[in-house]
Amino acid sequence: MKFKDGYWRMRPGVRGEYATAAHDVTADAAALRVLAPTRPITRRGNTIDGPVLTVDVSSPMAEVIRVRVVHFAGSVPDAPAFDVREDPGAPPVRVSVDGDEASLASGSLEVRLRRDTPWDMTFTAGGRELTRSGAKCLGVMTDPDDRHFMVEQLRLSAGELVYGLGERFGALTRNGQTVDVWNEDGGTSSEIAYKNIPFYLSNRGYGVFVNHPGRVSFEVGSETVSRVQFSVEGHDLEYLVIHGPTPADILRRYTALTGRPALPPAWSFGLWLSTSFTTDYDEATVSSFVDGMAERNLPLSVFHFDCFWMRQYRWCDFVWDPDVFPDPEGMLRRLKERGLKISLWLNPYIGQASALFEEGRKGGYLLRRPDGRVWQDDHWQAGRALVDFTAPGAREWFAGKLRALLDMGADAFKTDFGERVPTDVAWADGSDPERMHNYYSLIYNQTVHDVLAERNGAAEAVLFARSATVGGQRLPVHWGGDCESTFEAMAESLRGGLSLGMAGFGFWSHDIGGFEGRPDPAVFKRWIAFGLLSSHSRLHGSGSYRVPWLFDEESVDVLRSFTELKHRLMPYLYGAAVQASREGMPVMRAMQLEFPDDRACDYLDAQYMLGPDLLVAPVFSTEGEVSYYVPAGTWTRLLDGTTVEGPGWRTERHGFDSLPLLVRPGAVVPTGARSDRPDYDYADGVTLNVHGLADGERRTVTVPTTEGGVGAVFEVSRSGDRLHAARLEGAPAPWHLSVPSGARASTDAATGELQIVLDSPDSKE
Repeated sequence: MKFKDGYWRMRPGVRGEYATAAHDVTADAAALRVLAPTRPITRRGNTIDGPVLTVDVSSPMAEVIRVRVVHFAGSVPDAPAFDVREDPGAPPVRVSVDGDEASLASGSLEVRLRRDTPWDMTFTAGGRELTRSGAKCLGVMTDPDDRHFMVEQLRLSAGELVYGLGERFGALTRNGQTVDVWNEDGGTSSEIAYKNIPFYLSNRGYGVFVNHPGRVSFEVGSETVSRVQFSVEGHDLEYLVIHGPTPADILRRYTALTGRPALPPAWSFGLWLSTSFTTDYDEATVSSFVDGMAERNLPLSVFHFDCFWMRQYRWCDFVWDPDVFPDPEGMLRRLKERGLKISLWLNPYIGQASALFEEGRKGGYLLRRPDGRVWQDDHWQAGRALVDFTAPGAREWFAGKLRALLDMGADAFKTDFGERVPTDVAWADGSDPERMHNYYSLIYNQTVHDVLAERNGAAEAVLFARSATVGGQRLPVHWGGDCESTFEAMAESLRGGLSLGMAGFGFWSHDIGGFEGRPDPAVFKRWIAFGLLSSHSRLHGSGSYRVPWLFDEESVDVLRSFTELKHRLMPYLYGAAVQASREGMPVMRAMQLEFPDDRACDYLDAQYMLGPDLLVAPVFSTEGEVSYYVPAGTWTRLLDGTTVEGPGWRTERHGFDSLPLLVRPGAVVPTGARSDRPDYDYADGVTLNVHGLADGERRTVTVPTTEGGVGAVFEVSRSGDRLHAARLEGAPAPWHLSVPSGARASTDAATGELQIVLDSPDSKE
């Protein structure tokens, strides 16, 4: 939200008061409290009239500094609030107050506050300035409607770039953008988004998390080009500055504060096939799809039933449409006997025609207006109401309906919607309606995830969720929402996923082929390659089916090829998944996350790293031409073993069975022995693929189990013309060592060690 008209003047009707100095400072061993008047205090009379801001400075964990600013303390709502964790074992902070300034340091991160005019609060790390709040930056604003806002501006240095703020479908860098953190259902082609996160990263080595669950308005070099401004309506503002210095370090600390992703079950990384949305389908249709996949040797892991598994007008009543699915228990049993997992669509709305509407109304489980009436409208479902998950009884009521579906054979739920949340309401627990709008997505998805964990075990719980806020990353998987079936929508979906990953969301997917419309075969085949080289892979659409033989026979071959490739890559991909759950680094990573010192990567949003060592550049054209950037070193094309030299740009042409898929120099990528499924013993028959390991280099490779444990640990090293590998941990099992030149050795000895003699000491393998 913009308050100024240019640099000097305020917009018509806007009044602003800014902190002028850290005038009155008190301190204890762990925190500072500052009274910051909004006028210079040169005599006692200046202390009368006018706002004074209370600024509390503390540190919840090492390398993180929290700033909380309050104007009217009696007007600050208590709920809802994000769960921001503290580290009780963090080293003590260092607090200092003297006549000129006050300071607090947490690790190498320090904040200094000037005690005289003008206001200056500077954040440094190792003596290097990261950012600062200067004159006319921290303050209170009143708009023409007499609404009250808290505002802060942090300095942007020359060349500084900003990333993040959740799912955003435009350019990856946020500079020059206005971003409102407010969840809405708007597709993937506009400035609004389903998953808004008030957290951004800077390429200057720090991140900022605005700890406010409601609307946060960001002006990223847009109102004042040399500053990031963030504002919230109300009387309090809290933000945390998080030091890196690398983007990975920032994400680790941010997710330590707000939660790290659960590890999804290994089967969820396989191919999901959907009925699609408004298509006509029954058990015969479903069986024909499953049979067709099997007849064509297309591995399938999950079958998803979208909205119309229930009766029209009655979403969500959790009752199978008897005219279409007369024997749902038997149908699900038959599907599961074929090795499939089952996913069911649901949302948090109750249509008036559903028997659950009256049940929920009588039980007090539905959201109400301030006058006590049930809140209703006709969007989506006629007379729809919204489940009030702030009421414990409503959560248990909703959970009970899901338990019945799990007993029937469901394994996962697609938690659709959760963005259309009104503010002219009264929540059961008294939560502030504006702050609950985004937060609702968290308690909705948490309720469903908890039921899955309770019944199936935490290791088996997985969602396919659309809406999210801070903390939502704990409840994977999330998908990109409703996009068109075009190359442009494919690209915007990728940008949204990469941006979401920069907010600590480790697992992300999208609708292969797009959602709206029927993709032409070229779009569908290019999207297959992108979709199977994503953390999760789902064939889904709106008014048309997404089985490949309805496009052309080549689509069948392309789908088989990339599904089998993903399955073989599972020892590597599940290792990246374990890293996401333990460290907060996403499986799909913007290039800037992995190469922060390569300025050519700063703006790249049409390619990505899949885990730490695979570079993927999807093809966004029918004819197959693609341009992509290769960082420094000798990279190996995974699909044919040839090499590519970086740094530099390349333009290539690829068939539908190919795309740029490069292995990082020096990487050792474990691949599995099976291509028919994603969940198997990854260590049994694993191949360690060595790519450009330099003389004297040594790599440790951990092959995970399907539960996220350690299946085997290997060490690979190079000395001159010899590659040496040894298993350090894990039960005896066959394993292999491979280099792209064709040299390969294997062993089944319990203590097996392998050695390969390369063609020459200078060989790049």
